[in-house]
Order: sequence, then C-alpha cells, then structure tokens
Amino acid sequence: MALYKLQDFDPNYQDTFQGNDIKGLGVYAEGRDEKIGSISDVLVDDEGHFRYLVVDLGFWIFGKKVLLPIGRARIDYNVDRVYAIGMTRQQAEELPEFNERSGIDYDYEEQVRGVYRRPVDATSAVDTSRPLNPSAPLDASYPAYNRDTYTYEQEPSLFNINESDNQTLKLYEERLIAGKKRQKAGEVAIGKRVETDTARVAVPLEKERVVIERVTPTDAGRPVAPGEANFREGEVARVEIYEETPDIRKEAVVREEVRVTKVVEQETSEAQATVRREELDVDTTGGLPIEER
Repeated sequence: MALYKLQDFDPNYQDTFQGNDIKGLGVYAEGRDEKIGSISDVLVDDEGHFRYLVVDLGFWIFGKKVLLPIGRARIDYNVDRVYAIGMTRQQAEELPEFNERSGIDYDYEEQVRGVYRRPVDATSAVDTSRPLNPSAPLDASYPAYNRDTYTYEQEPSLFNINESDNQTLKLYEERLIAGKKRQKAGEVAIGKRVETDTARVAVPLEKERVVIERVTPTDAGRPVAPGEANFREGEVARVEIYEETPDIRKEAVVREEVRVTKVVEQETSEAQATVRREELDVDTTGGLPIEER
C-alpha cells in the first residue's frame, strides 16, 4: 500500500479543498488547551484518501515528527485546529518517529498502529477515549493482520474520518411569533351631575267678578201701592267673589335608568416585519459530485 504526500498526489489540492489548507494547523490534545505540535504534511493512499497526518513536534522537541491516523484526529477549520483524540503531548513524544528519508513500510506502520490499537477482541472498535500507552503489550486475543492482505478498511476506527469531524452547518431563519397581552387601554367613569332648567306649566284659573247691570223694567213708571215702597237708608247687598290662584310645587320622579356593562369585541390585527433566513451555498471546484439529502 503506497502512501503519498498530499502535495505530490495533488499539486492543486488547495483548490480542491477551497483554500482550506490543513498544513500548518496546530495540533492540540482533545479536551484541553495543550498544544502538541503542528501539521507538516498529509499522507494519502492511491485513491487520495487521508490516512495519516504528519505532526511536527518541533514546537517543543526539535525535529521529531510522528504520525497521527486520520481516525484519531478531529479537524476544526472554524478555529484552525486539529484535535488529537486520546493523546497528550507527553504521549506524542513516545510515538515512533517518522523519518521522511527512510520512507514507510508495513513494519513501521504496524509499529505506529500498534500504539493506537486497543488490545481487545477483533470485533471491538478502537476506544478513542482511551489514552495512548505506547509501552503496553498487545493482548494475545488481538487479531493478527496479514501484511499481504491488510487494508486500511479493516481498521475504520483508525483510518475513517470520525463522525465528529463531519462538521454540521446549521442554517437559521427568523420567524414572527404572534402573541397577545392584556393591557389597560383606558377607563370609562360614569357619574351624575345636577343641571338646572326653567320649567313652564300652564294652569287654567277661574276668577269671579261682579257684574252690575242696571236695566229699566217694563213697568217702569207704574205707581206702586201705598206702603209698597220701603225707603230704607243703608241697605246693602253683599256678594262674595272667589278666584283661583296657581299652586306650584315640585316632586322628584324616576326619569330613566342607566345600565353599565362591558362587551368583548374581536378583531384581527396584522403586523409585518423583515425576517432573515440562511440559505446554503455549495461552491465546489474540480467537478466533485455533491449529493444533497
């Protein structure tokens, strides 16, 4: 199984990865802010699959380089970091050194892989949360690989890109949330006040008056019998005169009743606002097939 440096396999790899150059990214221990080194190169197989990251420990150990299987790395371009899963800076120092001049053969790879393997039965996956122990011997039950038939697919936990490396891009959008709240719009105060007005009423009145009528009798000039004439001084005829006067008084009566109640009316209020939505832009180069699900 031949391995190639990324630059040798694809001179235009930076265009393929849309400018995201993995070389030079800092390598940090997963779960802690401890720098292990930096990526100096990437080793790919005949089909261009990433197999190893070449980690330069020269940041703190001059000149030493080690291999990190891609399955034990998590690449985060958002912070320009590569996280080594289950490895500390001290453990990285104890890894077999990678010598570019000596090249890579099956025995060297087995030495590297043996450090990352967990000595359990063949059906178990590599425990990426288990710290490395380069000096731990392999368990006798660990599967024996054949140099003539070995493929990287036999150890997906070492050479498949971790699920956590498949970064999820969340697309957000804004939406209007319709709600309502009860608030006091005002109040109505109903009271009474006294107003004055001039009322008029017509009262028919009767009033008596004396009418003195002097008439000449038909037998005027007729002599009367002796003794019939009675001359008396001071004789008076009295007539009582009556008249009606208005008798006005006031009384209170109920004019009307005022009933105060509340009714609830419903209406629909419409509001509008500008909302934002994120859409996905996929920009590919090199004719790579993209499948959207």
